[in-house]
Amino acid sequence: MMTRHYNVAGHTFAISGRVELFEQMDNLEPFACDGGEPLFSLMEDCGEVPEYTEVYRREEPYITTIVCGHTASGNDVFKFGNSLFLICSKDYSEGRVIMPKCTYRMASYYRLVSNDALKMMYALATAEKDTLCIHAAVVSCGGKGYLFLGPSGTGKSTHAQLWLKHFEGTELVNDDNPVVRDGIVYGSPWSGKKTPCYRNVSYPIGGIVRLSQAPYNKIRRLSGIEAYVDLAESVGSMPWNSRISEGFHQTMNKLASTVPMWHLECLPDEAAARLCHDTITR
Repeated sequence: MMTRHYNVAGHTFAISGRVELFEQMDNLEPFACDGGEPLFSLMEDCGEVPEYTEVYRREEPYITTIVCGHTASGNDVFKFGNSLFLICSKDYSEGRVIMPKCTYRMASYYRLVSNDALKMMYALATAEKDTLCIHAAVVSCGGKGYLFLGPSGTGKSTHAQLWLKHFEGTELVNDDNPVVRDGIVYGSPWSGKKTPCYRNVSYPIGGIVRLSQAPYNKIRRLSGIEAYVDLAESVGSMPWNSRISEGFHQTMNKLASTVPMWHLECLPDEAAARLCHDTITR
C-alpha cells in the first residue's frame, strides 16, 4: 500500500492503495502535491461490504446506477454499477473503496475508483465549503473562465470547440466536470471521454451560459431565479442528506446572485459562438 496526496480547487485529499491503482490514474497526476493536512482520505480496501439499507437510487444514463444506503451506525454506503462500493464516515473525512478481488485487474475498476468514487467523496467532503462539482464545458478567454451548461447532447463540447477555433488565445479548461469555488472555476481530474482534459488551472468566472438547440441564434440574460434553476440542474442533488443539500443550495444561491448567466438558443455554428462571445465578454 502507498499513499499520495492531491489538491483540487484548494482542497487537499489523500488516497491510499496498491501501486497498480496509481499506475492507472493518470488523470490525477497534474493535481499531485507534496502533502498537507487532507480534507479527506480515500483508501482501497479488500474487506467485506457492511450491511446497509438502501434509501436512494439514481439511474445515470449511459453511465451507471448509483445506489445510496445507510449502515446501522449511520455511515453512508454508495454502490456504483454492479460491484464497486464506497463507505463514508459520518463527517466524510474518511472513505473506503471496496470491490471483489476478482475484478481488481479490470480497467473499469480503476476508472470507477478515480472517477465515480473519488468524485462522490470529493463532492460530499466539500459541500459545505462553497464548492461545487458542476456538469459543464469550460474555456478560458482573456484571463477569465466561461462555463457552458446543458444536458448531455446539448452541444456543450461543440460550442467550446467553436470558441477554441475562432477566438485566439482561448484554451480548454475542462470538458465535463470542472469545480467552482468562491467565484473561481478550476480544472479537475474528471473530464469527458470524448475530450479528456485534466489541467490544474483556475480562472475567475467571467460568465455562465446555458445552451439549448434551436434553428436560430439568440441570447438573453437570466434572472437570479432562472440562473439558480439552471445551476441546480447541472449540479444535481443529494436528497438523502439535508445538510449536504443545504450546502449546495447556499453555494448555488451565491453563484447565481454574483455571476452573470445567459441562455443561448443556438445552432452549432460560428455565428452562435460569435454572438455568445461578443455578448458575455463585454
